[in-house]
Amino acid sequence: MAAVKVPTVVLPNASGEVSMPVIGMGSAPDFTCKKDAKEAIVEAVRQGYRHFDTATAYGSEQALGEALKEAIQVGLVTRQDLFVTSKLWVTHNLPHLVLPALRKSLQ
Repeated sequence: MAAVKVPTVVLPNASGEVSMPVIGMGSAPDFTCKKDAKEAIVEAVRQGYRHFDTATAYGSEQALGEALKEAIQVGLVTRQDLFVTSKLWVTHNLPHLVLPALRKSLQ
């Protein structure tokens, strides 16, 4: 089976430009447990996904991080291959709450 070419968007970064896939795997709470989510994400990396979407409100950030760490450790991808998008939830959209919410998300 031939690999599917996923459209990308070119983004500037410190060393020039990088192409980010515009199609990614969502990690909203469709997964019934952390183990299932982690296994699904590692399998998605095996299948070619490089862009993952999450949010603190989904409760999937830890499983996503663990899965991507595993995928990197076993040599499926490098960190530079991956894109993770998240969201600042509306309840944290106040000046004094933004930085703490982002720091929590990045853990």
